[in-house]
Amino acid sequence: RPVHAACLQPSRQVGVTIEVDVAAPDGRTLHAYDAGTGGPDALAIVWHHGTPNIGLPPEPLFAAADRLGLRWVSYDRPGYGGSTPHPDRDIASAARDVLAIVDSLGIDRFAVMGHSGGGPHALACAALLGRRVVAAVSVSGLAPFGGEGLDWFGGMSEAAEASLRAAARGRAAKEAFEASNVADDPGFIPADLEAFQGAWGWFGKVVGPALAAGPSALIDDDLAYVRPWGFDPVSISVPVLFVHGGSDRMVPSSHSVWLASRCQDAELRVSPDDGHISILRGADAALEWVTLQVR
Repeated sequence: RPVHAACLQPSRQVGVTIEVDVAAPDGRTLHAYDAGTGGPDALAIVWHHGTPNIGLPPEPLFAAADRLGLRWVSYDRPGYGGSTPHPDRDIASAARDVLAIVDSLGIDRFAVMGHSGGGPHALACAALLGRRVVAAVSVSGLAPFGGEGLDWFGGMSEAAEASLRAAARGRAAKEAFEASNVADDPGFIPADLEAFQGAWGWFGKVVGPALAAGPSALIDDDLAYVRPWGFDPVSISVPVLFVHGGSDRMVPSSHSVWLASRCQDAELRVSPDDGHISILRGADAALEWVTLQVR
C-alpha cells in the first residue's frame, strides 16, 4: 500500500520495495518506489521506465545492485500507474519530478538509468540537475527528434516508425493511430524473444498494467519524444554511458551513436547481435560502470 513520503525512510527494509506517493510542486501526485537493495550506505540510482511501462524498479537487476551497493528508486511517469497525468509535458519535466522524489526521500546525490523511452528522461536529469546527478546510463534510448545529421526513423521497424510518425503529426493523429488497434510486430528480434523467456519476462509486470489503463500515457510519452525536449544533450557534463543493441529495430543504435558524439563525457557500447530487450541481459556491466564513476 502506498505511504506518504515522510514515512518512507524510517521503514525502509533490505529486500523490500516500498511504494510512496510524492507531491510534485504543481500539486500532481508522483507514485514512486524504493527497493531495499544495496545496504544502508547505498548510492541511489533512479530508474526511468520505457513506453508503455509502469515504474516498478527492474527486478532482474536487483542482485547486481545489491552486490554493488546501489539502491533502486523509480517512479511511474505521469499518467502511468499511480501518477497524475501531465498532458503536453516535455522530456525536461522529468528532472523536476525526480527532484521532488529524491528530496522527499532525503537523497542528495544519485545516478540515473533509463531504458528505451526512459533514456531521454534520464538524460534530462543529467542535463538539468547539476551536481545532484553523478552519472547517467541510457540503454536503447532515443535521440532528439530532428537531430542534425541523424536519420531519426532510419532502421526502425514499420510499426515503430508508423507510431512515431503519427505522434509527429500531433495529438489528434496519434490518438487516431492508437484507436486503430494496429497489431503489427513492434520490431523484436529473436534475441529479444529469448530474453522475454528468461529474467526479462519481468516486463510482463510493467507492460500489462500500463496497457490495461489505456493509451493516454503512451500518447503523452510519444508526443514528448517528437517535440523539443527542453534541454540540449550537449549541456550534459556528467559521465554518460550509452548502451545499445546493434540489431535494435525499435530504436536503432544510430540514436545512441548520435548522442554519444555530442555529450561531453560519453562512452558508447554497441552489442551487434542484441536488440531492444536482449541488450538488458548485459546491464550488470552498466551498473558496474556507475560504481566506478563515484569512486
